[in-house]
Amino acid sequence: MARTPGSTKVETHERIVKTAARAIRERGYDGASVADVMKQAGLTHGGFYAHFGSREAMLEEALDCAAVEGWTRLTAVAERAEPGHGLEALVASYLSDRHVAHPESGCTLAALGSETARQAPALRKIATRQINGLAALLLAQMPGGDTPANRDRAFAALSAMVGAIALSRVVDDPALSRALREAVLRSIADDARDADRGS
Repeated sequence: MARTPGSTKVETHERIVKTAARAIRERGYDGASVADVMKQAGLTHGGFYAHFGSREAMLEEALDCAAVEGWTRLTAVAERAEPGHGLEALVASYLSDRHVAHPESGCTLAALGSETARQAPALRKIATRQINGLAALLLAQMPGGDTPANRDRAFAALSAMVGAIALSRVVDDPALSRALREAVLRSIADDARDADRGS
């Protein structure tokens, strides 16, 4: 199949963005220098400005890419679940050992939350969109549908999930890491059951 003009540049641009998306989740915004990202992408530092006007522009695209990756992955988990078990599957996937061990491919909110609060408005806007998107995804799995009470449950669940992953990465005790996440999993499941009984 013939390449369209400019397709190589588009592919290179996407490679840089995906590399930067992994780097910011693994090492934070300060750990994603232009030189390091370009090197990890297998490119020369000098080629950067053919793709981005600034490092900040790269970070914006990287954060957006990472947020979309996370949302897409969790949506797929919920869709593959047995009917009525989407919430349970989604939360279990998010709170998994794998997610704790691999921040570079995980949720940007858990990896970068406090750092993003100190970043430029454009990055905070992307994080805000991600929070709303993930809360909506949780809400869509809840018995009873879109109600004020379920919206509160979705925001509470998201806050607990993000916090559990962040704390699980902080502690040096694997048993405590697991206990934190299991407590959140049980709490969300219990809350959903109570809501179902009340609907």
